[in-house]
Amino acid sequence: MVEEATGGRANTLSPCDCVLISTKCFQEHIHQIIWRSLLLGVTQGFGTTVCFWGSENYRSLGWYISVMSFFHFSEFVVTSVIRPKNLSSESFLLNHSKAYGIAALTSWIEYLVELWLFPGLKNIFWLSGVGLFLCLGGEVFRKTAMLTAFHNFDHLIRTRREEHHQLVTSGIYSLCRHPSYVGWFYWSIGTQVILCNPLCAVAYTIASWKFFFERVFEEEMTLLHFFGHEYVAYQSQVPTGLPLIHGYNMY
Repeated sequence: MVEEATGGRANTLSPCDCVLISTKCFQEHIHQIIWRSLLLGVTQGFGTTVCFWGSENYRSLGWYISVMSFFHFSEFVVTSVIRPKNLSSESFLLNHSKAYGIAALTSWIEYLVELWLFPGLKNIFWLSGVGLFLCLGGEVFRKTAMLTAFHNFDHLIRTRREEHHQLVTSGIYSLCRHPSYVGWFYWSIGTQVILCNPLCAVAYTIASWKFFFERVFEEEMTLLHFFGHEYVAYQSQVPTGLPLIHGYNMY
């Protein structure tokens, strides 16, 4: 609570009043960043609590909540380092798309229904451990890619080449052409393996593959336009890193 002396009396401000004041005091986009950060911080704390102090039956749920919260917050933090001028509430990727939100909601419904009908299915800890490994590996892979590309990285496909825009082929980009997508692909599948969601694990694999197939194809058309033969040579030497996805080939 916040108290303010006025006319000899103390006025107490409720949390709602504080939110209203923050909205007025800060620009709207700053306010949007603040509440998203608070939400992710509280969610991360809850996930950690479930992991270490909750019932063993819900340990995998704690892992899931933690990796989800960390992924979205770390997207914002890394973007603040590599492209601070482009930083906004969208950098959290919380509202990535309607399809992303529907997929998340569907996975929660499957988890709760199966927890009720088949509780033993949610206690296969070695399988949840495999999912956690996929999520952590995917997270490291994606953030390494973002930091390696630095200001060349963007959450959106660019349609116009900027003056400082260069083709990055070193570091993790020498292993695959789209390491940030590779990391996100396996991270998304790993979230469902953590929850031991068999239906969503299959659905996420198919949906993620389809999304990145189209995304890589579209992005490589732009990259070939930007870098021409330099990108063609890079294509011939380095794979996309995604299973059965070869990208756009102009020949």
